[in-house]
Amino acid sequence: QVELIESGGGLVQAGDSLRLSCKASGISFSMYAMGWFRQAPGKEREFVASIGWRGRNTYYGTSVRDRFTISRDNAQRTVDLQMSRLQPEDTAIYYCTPGVKYGSGWPFEQEYDNWGQGTQVTVSS
Repeated sequence: QVELIESGGGLVQAGDSLRLSCKASGISFSMYAMGWFRQAPGKEREFVASIGWRGRNTYYGTSVRDRFTISRDNAQRTVDLQMSRLQPEDTAIYYCTPGVKYGSGWPFEQEYDNWGQGTQVTVSS
């Protein structure tokens, strides 16, 4: 069973930075692309970033490009999201999810419809 545990969220001010982390188990982590999504109240879940299984390719949603950086540590089975210059519109619950086996990260497709509990990010103005 795939298990995903996100952490690192919190309440910050506009312009601050946060680093989210997601630890995965139940899959051969190093073989899968990984992605981060977010969902704000009243809105649909939105793609944030993805990374290929080898970690060579990264992709970002338009609204976070140049501010967020996704990375992975296959030995630790973690995928991180470094967020800088946070804005109130970044307020959302952030989720990680596995992509497909040997996936490049884009287009991001899921092999398992698995999501963690998410981590809340709140950015005050």
